[in-house]
Amino acid sequence: MTYHAKSDFLRIMIERGFLADCTDYQALDEALSSGSVTAYIGYDATAASLHVGHLLNIKMLRWFQRTGHRPITLMGGGTTKVGDPSFRSDERPLLGPEQIQSNIDGMQQVFARYLDYRDDGGALMLNNAEWLDGLNYLDFLRDIGRHFSVNRMLAFESVKSRLDREQSLSFLEFNYMILQAYDFLELYRRYDCRLQMGGSDQWGNIINGIDLTRRVLDREIWGLTSPLLTTSDGRKMGKSQGGAVWLNAAMLSPYEFWQFWRNTTDADVGRFLKLYTELPVEECDRLGSLHGSEINDAKIRLANEVTTLLHGAEAAASAEATAREVFEQGGAGGDLQVALLPASALDGGLSVAQMLVQTGITASGKEAKRLIAEGGLRLNNDAVTDPQLTVDAALIGDGLKVSVGKKKHRMVQIG
Repeated sequence: MTYHAKSDFLRIMIERGFLADCTDYQALDEALSSGSVTAYIGYDATAASLHVGHLLNIKMLRWFQRTGHRPITLMGGGTTKVGDPSFRSDERPLLGPEQIQSNIDGMQQVFARYLDYRDDGGALMLNNAEWLDGLNYLDFLRDIGRHFSVNRMLAFESVKSRLDREQSLSFLEFNYMILQAYDFLELYRRYDCRLQMGGSDQWGNIINGIDLTRRVLDREIWGLTSPLLTTSDGRKMGKSQGGAVWLNAAMLSPYEFWQFWRNTTDADVGRFLKLYTELPVEECDRLGSLHGSEINDAKIRLANEVTTLLHGAEAAASAEATAREVFEQGGAGGDLQVALLPASALDGGLSVAQMLVQTGITASGKEAKRLIAEGGLRLNNDAVTDPQLTVDAALIGDGLKVSVGKKKHRMVQIG
């Protein structure tokens, strides 16, 4: 990007690789340089925790606050009842109000680690159910719906791609983009919020909000998007071979979170240091340019920095110590994720292949047997070659370290 920003926020976003697009760089830059601006990112409560795929936008909000502006984290208590159809091949399952609130509670724990929500001018945590739940349908159609062109809505790539595949789009889902646009209008009215940020998949929804506010209030507001990140080997950011990389410690241990970053591909280290840590750009470039065994030191630095921001310095240090014990010294490691095996499972004899399935370490007996046949399983650092090896209480003891390949380790305990 060749734009030379005056404002600290845009300069940081450009230098560190956060930006995909903006509706008007120059106008936004002028506003950011002239005083405090309020911006928001919306999060629908579709799961009990945010995952690593959300972390890029959370870091944008954090930088926004650190450069003197006010961020809003908008919980989608209202829009979650509808579900965002953007770039989905099917309709999202509908969640009840209790599940939505439970998910919001889980998500809020993460935001508190990155943003300052003090009462005197700090970040705001809002819920769009506050204004969406009480809408009068006929009034909403008349006052808001008349500003939307169905022709234009159908032309948005997020909708067009679904219809081109001849996959149905319900009227409920079609209304989502109107509700999200209304969020931006309402936030401008209530909090003078003039900027919406989000992933590049939200570009169409952001444009709708800008256009609606211009039509209703004749005000200039802006949109800014971040890239949808993939790793250098093409995997979607936020996913690992074991599934989503959750940000809540109750759903993914700090050790497993640390290990995700430690396993970063060499080619991604420099880029991820700029995006997910707060080290100076020059230091990120230096670490990312290391080669051979030295790149592993950069990966450990990345894992420690990111884990410290989310879980604290003590958790990061503990995770690194566990990793050293497991990988370098062959020990058990105190922070390994525990997989519980019911005591009743040992009645009548249990093979190691059956244990892997019952503890969720492998998805099937077939996968377990293939793993063993390929030499990929170790128990307490000893290779296993027989899938019928009997597992009993004596073998498990206080804990049985199960290693799948070089990077996946679990502690099996009877519980």
